[in-house]
Amino acid sequence: MGIGTESEVKLSQWDALSLESLKAQGWSDEDLISRVHGGHLPKDESKFKFDYAGLIALAAEQADFFAQAVREGYQIKYNTIRGIHSWILIVFGQEAELVLESGAEAVISSLSTEEAHRLESVLSFGWTLNLQEESAANGKHTYKVVPAQS
Repeated sequence: MGIGTESEVKLSQWDALSLESLKAQGWSDEDLISRVHGGHLPKDESKFKFDYAGLIALAAEQADFFAQAVREGYQIKYNTIRGIHSWILIVFGQEAELVLESGAEAVISSLSTEEAHRLESVLSFGWTLNLQEESAANGKHTYKVVPAQS
């Protein structure tokens, strides 16, 4: 599913999480790009303690690539189960259920259709997003992110 340009820009999971933590500041795309290039970023007080050095280096070395990731989206090169859980927390402000049972690893979350499309567009190869149940009055449905079956 995803938009054509998203699959062209691939970020490391850590860079994606760092970028999303900055997007949560509410800046415009242009302001975010300018702040990263200038190194004018807030101290991260979250549990992640992002220092943004990797993002600043990426923006300096590959300015067009970084700007495209900000403006048009990206795909994560390689997700981990805990990274997916963290991405949902940072982007949607939701503490998803994390299942770590061997052979049944999953992240379960209540998402709108739009949120599910966004999550699916960033997942790396090897992960699938499955609708578990259509639900509630709030327009959200239960989705499960699981390793793809070979």
